[in-house]
Amino acid sequence: MTDEPILSLLERALNARASMFDARHQTALRLFNGFYEGHPSLVIDLYARTIILHNYADPPADGDSIIRAAQSFLQDHLAWLQAIILKTRNGSTQRDKQGVIIHGSAADNRVCEHGVCYALDLQMNQDASLYLDTRNLRKWAIEQLRGKTVLNTFAYTGSLGVAAQAGGAARVLHLDLKRTFLEVAKTSYRLNGFPVRQEDFQVGDFWPQINHLKQAGEGFDCVFLDPPFFAATSKGTVDLANNSARLINKVRPLINDGGYLVAINNALFTSGQDYMKTLESLCADGYLQIETLIPVPDDFTGYEQTRIESPPVDPAPFNHATKIAVLRVRRKT
Repeated sequence: MTDEPILSLLERALNARASMFDARHQTALRLFNGFYEGHPSLVIDLYARTIILHNYADPPADGDSIIRAAQSFLQDHLAWLQAIILKTRNGSTQRDKQGVIIHGSAADNRVCEHGVCYALDLQMNQDASLYLDTRNLRKWAIEQLRGKTVLNTFAYTGSLGVAAQAGGAARVLHLDLKRTFLEVAKTSYRLNGFPVRQEDFQVGDFWPQINHLKQAGEGFDCVFLDPPFFAATSKGTVDLANNSARLINKVRPLINDGGYLVAINNALFTSGQDYMKTLESLCADGYLQIETLIPVPDDFTGYEQTRIESPPVDPAPFNHATKIAVLRVRRKT
């Protein structure tokens, strides 16, 4: 952490992102990433006219003065703000972790990105219901998946599948363990005028869901695999730090010849080189090929003129711990 005053850090961060603001205030971006930009107890996200202040201090009270300074700064510089939400990562209650409105009365419930609207429920979860680090992947989905069939595993609120649908995908099937998350995805469909077919929003555990799709002989032109860092149920365990290959191999049989497997690993302490070794090992038989790596947006990583800190583990050849790889699949004949 730098000794530079927080207000100076925030002003530089805001100036670096000035070109990203839209006149109608419908966009979403990371305004300040303290882990990279000099103050790791604070992250600031913008969703339309609503700010989320993420307090990572431990104990939380250590971040109180920084939160007050950031709130005052943002209200002074962004007069059009509608609400500010404080999410306390190490809060004592679930409500503190999910977010408390500390300015204004109503948070925004939608944003627009690349011409697509995404529904929000900013206090539904510890996260903010739309991941900003996968913005470039949503753009890729819009541009590449016209006419394709798509499986969106670990769908959360469905943004990757919504983007695919916006790009003209022939079918998108969303899978997630929690119905409340998929309800947000359905709202995104309605915002964009997409038909909501209940069979395309399936609630259940990843492992038996994938088995069922295999048994049914299903095949998809693209599978999104964006799991949590770690999750365990009675049916299986997700562990991106130690066994990401297992997840990739689990979904490979569902992908049509020539199709895409989009594999995301967000394990902070898994280096880019180690993840690449895993992918290269999977590609050794010739039936998978690394087609492209999709970078995380600059507002999420900080800019050359704002970045002060380095990540704890080198993500190269990726530009962030959220490591996004698009693989091409070849089926045995």
